[in-house]
Amino acid sequence: MREPSIREKEQIAELTKLFQKLGAEDPESWARSEIMENIPQLARFLFLRSAWENVVPEDDTKWIDEEIENSKRRPNNPCAGTGKALQKILGLGVNREDIVDIVRGMQYQTLFGLCYLIDTMNEDIPEIGEFGWVLHEIDNNGKLTGRVVQGMYESALSMDPTGREMRPRKR
Repeated sequence: MREPSIREKEQIAELTKLFQKLGAEDPESWARSEIMENIPQLARFLFLRSAWENVVPEDDTKWIDEEIENSKRRPNNPCAGTGKALQKILGLGVNREDIVDIVRGMQYQTLFGLCYLIDTMNEDIPEIGEFGWVLHEIDNNGKLTGRVVQGMYESALSMDPTGREMRPRKR
């Protein structure tokens, strides 16, 4: 890889500070790739960070009681079976942390699957030919920058907020 220009070094330093502030591991690597390779790493990082916010934190068990209560209040609503199943599982003596670990694992697999789906967009559907999806980066005005956000599935595991890449916790 070529040596960055003075301007690029300034941009890398500025972007590194932003990645640092956002909590990225190895912020300079993210910034250098964005500037030197023109890869929308900030958009990629922010998408993954936001996606991980939808995965149950490993130290949060209060959602279990909330799911049980919601299923009691509205037993015919979509997903009401979750609360009913959780109540049965707890009744069998299953540890709440084990329930969280199961749910986190499944949520991560869904996150990875969606990221992979976005990146492997060229499906051959006989009725319509090649078809797929893509995630585009936009600017502050909502206009396309022309850069496609790719490879998110490659970084999804490393974005685990625990820092353990979904490996089991010590008990």
